Amino acid sequence: MSARLDFTTREERLWIGPFAGLYNTFAQPLGWLLLRVTLGGWLLFEGWPKLMAPMAQVSFVEMIGFHPGWLFSPLLAVMQVAGGIGLILGLLTRPLALANAVMLFVTVWFHFHFPYDAALLLTSAGIEAVKAHPEYITPNGAKRLFDGGAVTLELLQHKAIQLSSLWAAGCLFFAAFGGGVFSVDRLLKKEF
Repeated sequence: MSARLDFTTREERLWIGPFAGLYNTFAQPLGWLLLRVTLGGWLLFEGWPKLMAPMAQVSFVEMIGFHPGWLFSPLLAVMQVAGGIGLILGLLTRPLALANAVMLFVTVWFHFHFPYDAALLLTSAGIEAVKAHPEYITPNGAKRLFDGGAVTLELLQHKAIQLSSLWAAGCLFFAAFGGGVFSVDRLLKKEF
């Protein structure tokens, strides 16, 4: 038994039936496009600096278990940039989205297992220096640093997990459903 998803909005299921045409021909394709372009744009934005310095992540990728780092660091950069461009265009959407979903789920795993630590921001001597000379720091900065940055880093930790999770789920969505109506894949009438 095969189940086929149908995203068509039917008039009889709506409070205002005539909206079905608007949803089917405009809102759904546009929503699909905007999500794909936004997700691809952020992948490209995050991947571009890695592509410009392809060996910068060698020790990081080795630390999380991907050896040799000299191979995986540039591959990570290429995958993010190619995935971003592919998603923006809707070209090779499924395989590029799947590759990036896997990478992003590894990122989520990383943030859970290697959380930001307050000791990364200020030492106890640094905290004392901030407290002793409040004239060198803004009131807003003081609020964030008097505890050594623990609250700020906790906020960053949650944001890193949230964003990586959303990006991963978005990539998984496009890996499963393709690029949508406004995609190069659709124009070529071929998908992976």
